[in-house]
Amino acid sequence: MARILVADDDADIRDLVVFKLRQSGHDVVAVEDGAAAVAACRADLPELVILDLMMPGMSGLEAARTLRGEDGLTDLPIIMLTARAQESDIEEGFSAGADDYVVKPFSPRELAARVEATLARARS
Repeated sequence: MARILVADDDADIRDLVVFKLRQSGHDVVAVEDGAAAVAACRADLPELVILDLMMPGMSGLEAARTLRGEDGLTDLPIIMLTARAQESDIEEGFSAGADDYVVKPFSPRELAARVEATLARARS
């Protein structure tokens, strides 16, 4: 299927997302923060990135902005996965370059469906 990078500082959520996406047939790499996500994208371009918004060091917003500014990564699909559910937070996520925004707590099945939809849009 697709190579997906997941960045979340919460190990339980990260493990759940990795498990669900691997169960769906994807090749998944997981990291703990935004800086590691950017470095992993530079080293081995994934087909999609899932970023937690609030992470230590470089946040998901900063990581998304960085990825959108890099040659070869500007069109990389990004899904924000976060507990921040205010309208202004969602707006900020999309302004930073997110293609989709999923609020925690989330349904793993819904996240998998959103991943598939985002990948389909990116491939067309």
